[in-house]
Amino acid sequence: MRPLLIVALIVAAPVLAQGAGPGQSALKNHDTRAPIDIDASRIEVRDRENQAIFTGDVRVRQGNMTLNSPTLRVFYERGTGENPVIQRVDAQGGVTLVSPSERARAAYGVYDVADRQITMIGNVVLNQGQSVLRGQRLAIDLETGRSTLDGASGSGGGNAPASRVTGRFVVPERRTQ
Repeated sequence: MRPLLIVALIVAAPVLAQGAGPGQSALKNHDTRAPIDIDASRIEVRDRENQAIFTGDVRVRQGNMTLNSPTLRVFYERGTGENPVIQRVDAQGGVTLVSPSERARAAYGVYDVADRQITMIGNVVLNQGQSVLRGQRLAIDLETGRSTLDGASGSGGGNAPASRVTGRFVVPERRTQ
């Protein structure tokens, strides 16, 4: 089952967390060495290309984080030991990322293992309770816990406007004394 060892360092991306400040991620210093459970319909290992491809309702769980995607591609290099060294993980086809306090969706997700960076791209929707943020690119630094959400540039040509980050924040009722 060597292909399953390939994904031993995959981490489901964090999103803005309850209790974290604006632009802060719930998983600052997340333990990327926690065990990972993967469930997919199929795995294809392309050993000469240093890739493993999981397809068919792929579910990845690590700790209390879950990543769902139709396709997951793992890029790795041969390390000095028996285990390959993961360089990057790509999820595509509609990516959903869930933690106990939030949910993020996007068309595509990339985890750069070496830099401890997670990026979600394409119609990003980030929910925390009833609050919601929308944009085109969510970048999360797992080391610092900083996250940013960007709109798209208006480089589509013609009269296509640049999209903006939008959000609706639900303000809790306050008790009066």
